[in-house]
Amino acid sequence: MKQPRVYKTSPEGYIEAIAGIYRKTLVWGNNALLTEFNLTGGKKLPSHQHDEEQVGYLVSGHIILMIDNEKYDMLPGDSWAIPGGIEHSAEIVVDSVAIEVFSPVRRDYLPDLELG
Repeated sequence: MKQPRVYKTSPEGYIEAIAGIYRKTLVWGNNALLTEFNLTGGKKLPSHQHDEEQVGYLVSGHIILMIDNEKYDMLPGDSWAIPGGIEHSAEIVVDSVAIEVFSPVRRDYLPDLELG
Protein backbone atom coordinates (compact mmCIF):
# COMPACT_ATOMS: atom_id res chain seq x y z
CA MET A 1 0.00 0.00 0.00
CA LYS A 2 1.52 3.27 -1.08
CA GLN A 3 -1.35 5.60 -0.28
CA PRO A 4 -3.71 5.78 2.68
CA ARG A 5 -7.15 4.20 2.41
CA VAL A 6 -10.21 5.91 3.83
CA TYR A 7 -13.60 4.25 4.29
CA LYS A 8 -16.78 6.34 4.22
CA THR A 9 -19.83 4.67 5.77
CA SER A 10 -22.34 3.05 3.43
CA PRO A 11 -25.16 0.52 3.83
CA GLU A 12 -23.78 -1.39 0.81
CA GLY A 13 -21.08 -4.02 0.59
CA TYR A 14 -22.18 -6.63 3.15
CA ILE A 15 -21.58 -10.28 2.28
CA GLU A 16 -23.60 -13.06 3.90
CA ALA A 17 -20.76 -15.29 5.10
CA ILE A 18 -23.20 -17.90 6.45
CA ALA A 19 -26.93 -17.67 7.19
CA GLY A 20 -27.53 -14.62 9.39
CA ILE A 21 -23.84 -13.61 9.61
CA TYR A 22 -22.99 -10.60 7.46
CA ARG A 23 -19.50 -9.16 7.08
CA LYS A 24 -18.16 -6.06 5.44
CA THR A 25 -14.49 -5.29 4.93
CA LEU A 26 -14.11 -1.63 5.84
CA VAL A 27 -10.45 -0.80 5.25
CA TRP A 28 -7.06 -2.50 5.22
CA GLY A 29 -3.38 -1.71 5.13
CA ASN A 30 -0.21 -3.70 4.74
CA ASN A 31 -0.54 -5.54 8.06
CA ALA A 32 -4.15 -5.35 9.28
CA LEU A 33 -7.73 -5.48 8.00
CA LEU A 34 -10.83 -3.96 9.67
CA THR A 35 -14.19 -5.73 9.32
CA GLU A 36 -17.72 -5.06 10.56
CA PHE A 37 -19.99 -8.00 11.36
CA ASN A 38 -23.78 -7.72 11.57
CA LEU A 39 -24.97 -10.78 13.43
CA THR A 40 -28.55 -12.06 13.59
CA GLY A 41 -29.90 -13.19 16.96
CA GLY A 42 -30.37 -16.94 17.29
CA LYS A 43 -27.65 -17.79 14.74
CA LYS A 44 -24.37 -19.57 15.38
CA LEU A 45 -20.94 -19.10 13.90
CA PRO A 46 -19.53 -22.64 13.70
CA SER A 47 -16.20 -23.56 15.23
CA HIS A 48 -13.30 -22.61 12.98
CA GLN A 49 -9.72 -21.39 12.99
CA HIS A 50 -7.50 -19.33 10.73
CA ASP A 51 -3.88 -18.26 10.67
CA GLU A 52 -4.61 -14.56 11.31
CA GLU A 53 -4.80 -13.04 14.78
CA GLN A 54 -8.30 -11.65 15.43
CA VAL A 55 -9.04 -8.73 17.76
CA GLY A 56 -12.65 -7.68 18.27
CA TYR A 57 -15.00 -5.25 19.99
CA LEU A 58 -18.74 -5.74 20.53
CA VAL A 59 -20.49 -2.52 19.54
CA SER A 60 -24.03 -3.67 20.32
CA GLY A 61 -26.00 -6.79 21.20
CA HIS A 62 -24.98 -9.91 23.09
CA ILE A 63 -22.89 -12.86 21.94
CA ILE A 64 -21.31 -15.87 23.59
CA LEU A 65 -17.81 -16.65 22.34
CA MET A 66 -16.22 -20.05 22.70
CA ILE A 67 -12.44 -19.71 22.42
CA ASP A 68 -10.22 -22.75 22.88
CA ASN A 69 -12.95 -24.53 24.92
CA GLU A 70 -13.56 -21.49 27.19
CA LYS A 71 -16.94 -19.70 27.14
CA TYR A 72 -17.14 -15.88 27.27
CA ASP A 73 -20.38 -13.91 27.67
CA MET A 74 -19.81 -10.70 25.68
CA LEU A 75 -21.83 -7.50 26.06
CA PRO A 76 -21.46 -4.06 24.39
CA GLY A 77 -18.06 -2.58 25.13
CA ASP A 78 -16.39 -5.98 25.67
CA SER A 79 -13.43 -6.99 23.51
CA TRP A 80 -11.30 -10.03 22.72
CA ALA A 81 -8.07 -11.16 21.10
CA ILE A 82 -7.82 -14.61 19.51
CA PRO A 83 -4.38 -15.83 18.44
CA GLY A 84 -4.05 -17.38 14.99
CA GLY A 85 -4.68 -21.12 14.84
CA ILE A 86 -7.04 -21.21 17.86
CA GLU A 87 -10.50 -22.84 17.51
CA HIS A 88 -13.36 -20.42 18.17
CA SER A 89 -17.10 -20.08 17.59
CA ALA A 90 -19.94 -17.76 18.56
CA GLU A 91 -23.58 -17.96 19.57
CA ILE A 92 -25.49 -14.80 18.68
CA VAL A 93 -27.93 -14.21 21.54
CA VAL A 94 -29.58 -11.08 20.06
CA ASP A 95 -28.92 -8.99 16.95
CA SER A 96 -25.36 -7.72 17.37
CA VAL A 97 -22.65 -5.65 15.70
CA ALA A 98 -18.96 -6.44 16.14
CA ILE A 99 -15.86 -4.78 14.74
CA GLU A 100 -12.80 -6.98 14.22
CA VAL A 101 -9.21 -6.50 13.09
CA PHE A 102 -7.28 -9.32 11.43
CA SER A 103 -3.50 -9.38 11.23
CA PRO A 104 -1.92 -10.16 8.91
CA VAL A 105 -4.52 -9.11 6.34
CA ARG A 106 -7.06 -11.85 5.58
CA ARG A 107 -6.72 -12.09 1.82
CA ASP A 108 -10.05 -13.94 1.61
CA TYR A 109 -11.75 -10.81 3.06
CA LEU A 110 -10.35 -8.41 0.46
CA PRO A 111 -12.71 -7.15 -2.24
CA ASP A 112 -12.19 -9.04 -5.52
CA LEU A 113 -10.51 -6.04 -7.13
CA GLU A 114 -7.66 -6.34 -4.62
CA LEU A 115 -6.89 -10.04 -5.11
CA GLY A 116 -4.77 -9.71 -8.25
